[in-house]
Amino acid sequence: MTITKQLYLPPFTFSVTTDIPLVVDNLQRLYAHAPQAESLLVDYPLRLERGAGLRRLFKPQARFFADTQEPFQPLQLQQGYAMLEWGMNWCIAAHEMQYVIIHSAVLAKGDKAILFPAPPGSGKSTLTAYLAFNGWRLLSDEMALILPFSNKVQPFVRPICLKNRSIALAKSWFPTGVFSSIATDTHKGDVVHLSPPATSWQGALQQAEIVAVVFPSYQADTNLDIYSLDQTQAFMQLARNAFNFGVIGQEGFATLTAIIEQVPAFEVQYNDLTAVAAFLEQEVLADAR
Repeated sequence: MTITKQLYLPPFTFSVTTDIPLVVDNLQRLYAHAPQAESLLVDYPLRLERGAGLRRLFKPQARFFADTQEPFQPLQLQQGYAMLEWGMNWCIAAHEMQYVIIHSAVLAKGDKAILFPAPPGSGKSTLTAYLAFNGWRLLSDEMALILPFSNKVQPFVRPICLKNRSIALAKSWFPTGVFSSIATDTHKGDVVHLSPPATSWQGALQQAEIVAVVFPSYQADTNLDIYSLDQTQAFMQLARNAFNFGVIGQEGFATLTAIIEQVPAFEVQYNDLTAVAAFLEQEVLADAR
């Protein structure tokens, strides 16, 4: 059976058509608290379908389509839901130019937000999950949508992507959390997605003000080391994590420059999430008030 589900994920609307039961089940569970809206124009019509021919029986595959494009090679069927989440990221990173888009987690207390740009393997998503389930509001796990010429960030609330060892940790920390099925042996290793708390979904329309930029890095032998970055260091690192910096040109340069000139930037190496949370709340947010 093929179903179509509309997802209103402010500021975008997706429609997902699929004949893969695993994808249907994960969508229903992980997006149960997503905002509801009817009769919205669809920004991105997506399809996720089983491979045709013998592939339906022998090593079945999932194929992802965004409108008429197929941007990825087919993946194993059991990786289908992860493929959908990555496909939604691709849609925004490849096509949206009305925001300055940074590869970054974004979390907030009230209307004060911190950006957490970081490359894969830095522990960013583990930190994101910990904060989201300990009093912070998740705006995004993957991309900061910054309004040009401002320090305002638009939420894009979606499930948090956890990989490998982080999966068991998160399941032990948040036993009542809503997790997707596990996609094994992906290019990122084993992957699950974790739906954020209902309060994050409820704040999906609430923009926040960027008050700091923190570049996190998990280091097994380091409890907590904090380095204050100068504006040049911070700008270069932020620009390296920008999806569309080179495309939108002056608009992106001016926006990132203004943010770095107005807010502090830190590099944080850690192995203790409680110590990071204390630093963020007692020093970074306290100084922003």
